[in-house]
Formats: sequence, structure tokens, C-alpha cells
Amino acid sequence: IECVTLFWSPAKDATMPNLIPKNKLESANQMTLLASYGSAPFAAITFTLLTLFITGISAAFNLGSNSAVDLALFINALSFLFSAWTIGQMDIPKEHLNKGDLSTSIFASLLDGGKFLSSSKVIRGLIFGLLGAFIAAGAVIGLARTFVGDLAGGDAAYGILFGAVFTGLAIGIALGPKIFSQFSRRRLFGAALCVAGFLLVVLSLLQNLVLALLVVVLLGMFSGVSWVTGFTMLGMEVSDELRGRVFAFAQSLVRISLVGVLAISPLIAAAIGEHDFKFGEVELTYNGAAFTMLGGGIIAMIVGAASYQQMKDRPGVSFWSDVLNALRGELGGITQPKVEGLFVSFEGGEGSGKSTQAKLLKEWFENEGKSVILSREPGGTELGKGLRKILLDNATGEISPRSEALLYAADRAHHVYSLIRPALERGDVV
Repeated sequence: IECVTLFWSPAKDATMPNLIPKNKLESANQMTLLASYGSAPFAAITFTLLTLFITGISAAFNLGSNSAVDLALFINALSFLFSAWTIGQMDIPKEHLNKGDLSTSIFASLLDGGKFLSSSKVIRGLIFGLLGAFIAAGAVIGLARTFVGDLAGGDAAYGILFGAVFTGLAIGIALGPKIFSQFSRRRLFGAALCVAGFLLVVLSLLQNLVLALLVVVLLGMFSGVSWVTGFTMLGMEVSDELRGRVFAFAQSLVRISLVGVLAISPLIAAAIGEHDFKFGEVELTYNGAAFTMLGGGIIAMIVGAASYQQMKDRPGVSFWSDVLNALRGELGGITQPKVEGLFVSFEGGEGSGKSTQAKLLKEWFENEGKSVILSREPGGTELGKGLRKILLDNATGEISPRSEALLYAADRAHHVYSLIRPALERGDVV
């Protein structure tokens, strides 16, 4: 089933961003994740009720101990068939297809996505964070039943725990972006992942099932915030023509890591075994599942901190300062990440010596070994030259103030996009 999912899930996630405008991507991601995981609490309730019902009648009808699980799998199979039929009825508009991609192989598309990931610092931080999150999640999923058993719970308790984590996940996905709207996504992603890792550490140390359920809800909430923020950023940081490939590569990488952890974590837990600890008159017993979950939580915290540092977009401003300002409603708008380049602007009227001073400063920087780009507005790009001719040529005639302002704004927007920002990201002086 998981091998088939490795094809289905990346295909679904690669298709969706190409059908939706970039400004609607966050809402679309919320709806997709809610549809996927918001239904899990209802599934958990159904499984818990099935377990209680089957346990009650198993003696009368001589049913096996796994009858509830078998029945749940039959229901799940029917849901898969219904989903396949529903998707088969969909009509995906052909105009959204890139004809150049039709002859591209799956592996070539994934390779293109992987090359782009390695070229962007922000995307690298995102993928690193998502991998860490799924490694921690895999440890929890693979050991959840054993962990519940260590706390003297059965299948019904496991169903409740499963429902609790996905209830928290649904809350985080649905409400997280609104609650934390004052934070930039780059800061929120790493911070939420750190908190989720800390809660996983706390969960591994608990010996009470009720307390574990409460912590699991919070764990799911912060995981949901991190998840929806990460995938939204992934879609918004990538150009339209590469978005599908990058999503496919990221999803494949994440799911392969998840499957690997699901296979390895029970082996690690079994190798660690059970250990007793005495603190005065108190004796605590921890199984390998708790130790493995503890390790997963520590990994998530480390990865979250690393992602936070990699993508931090407000250098010199502490996270706690942002928290306090957000609570007061005073946190400013999202800023761009720090760049290595230097931007110098000369302003003044005609004949004030701007060009002369700019050329002298350019020569000084070049003597210092810097790469320097000298530009101007309007006219710093090919498009800008055309706009400059329109704006400054007497033959144009009178231009309304609003039209003039919009033409200058168009020149600046293209200037920043095509020349200034790429140069600053390379570390040049502009």
C-alpha cells in the first residue's frame, strides 16, 4: 500500500499547485491537509467503537481477536475504491498542462526538482525541516501501539490516542496560520517544529495515559502548523514551471524517509529494551519505545533549530521579542531574508552629481576587490529603457500623475526582480 502511495501522493501534490493561483496556495494546502487528516479523528472514533463492539460479541460468535482490525481494513478498502471512482470523474483542464513536460520522464522531472532544491538556501532549510519532522513522526507512528501498551492501554486506548494526535493536527492546520498570522512563515516553521519536538520529549517521559492524550493533542497542533507552513512556503518559493517537480521530489523524499523510519524504529526500540530508574522512593520503568520517541523528539528539536537559523528573516531580532510584539499586535510585516550584498542609492535632482559620485564609488569598491553593478531608475533594464523614453520624452505629451506613478512603479518592480535582487543574493554591490 505504501509503495503505491509513493506514486499517488507526489502526483496529487504536484498537480494541485499547478491548478491554483499562488495567492490561494495556503488556503488550498489547508483544505487538502484537513481533508487528508481531519477525517482521521472520525476514523479513530469508528475504530474505537468497532473494537468495543467486536470485543463484546466475540465470545458469542467465536470471532478472532483481530476481527475489529479486519473489519476496519474492509471499510478502508471500500473508501479507497470510492476515492478512486471520484477522482476518475474529475476533468482536469488541459490548458494547465505544460506540453514540454509530456515527453519528460519521471526520473528526469524528479532530478530537475532535486537540482532546484540544492540551489536555494530557503528550500534546503524547508526540506531539511520537513525530513526531520517526518523522521520524528515515523518514530511515533511506528511505536504508538507499543507505547500505549506500556501505559496499560489496549486497542481502544490506541484508537483514542490516534484520534487525539490527528485532532490536534487538524486544529493546527485549520487555525495555526490565523493564530500565528503575525509571524513570518520562515520563523514560524522552525519554531513550531522545535515546540513539537519538545512535546514529543515530554510525551516519551510520561507514565500516565490521560496526560499523554493531552500532550498528544498539543503535539499534533504544532506539527500541523509546521506542516501547512512548510508546504505553503515550498509552493510559494518555487516558480510555476518547476513547482510540480519540486513538490513531487519533496513528497517522494519525505515518504521514503517515513517508510524507512517506520521499519527501523521498532528494531531500535527492541534493541534498547526495558530499563528501570530509581529516584529516591520512586521507581520508573521505560521501554524501548519511550527511548526511541525521546530520540525522535530531540532530533526534531535540533532540526527545527537548524531550519530556524537557516531561514531566519529578521537577523538581530530575537524570537521572544517577536512573540511579545505579536501578543501586543505590534509585530511588523514579513521581511526578506538577509543577503550578503550591499545596496547603495544616490538620490538628487538633475545635475546634482549623482552619476559622478556613483562612478567614483564604483571604482573604489572595485579596487577593494568587490563585484559592482551600476544601474539607474528609470532605465536600468531593457524594459526600463523603454519606460524611460515614454516618461522623459517630450513627444509623449502630458501624462496623468497616476499613470506616471504606475509607470515608475513598473520600472522599479522589474528592476528589483531582474537585476537588483539577484545581484544582492550573489553578494555583489549594487
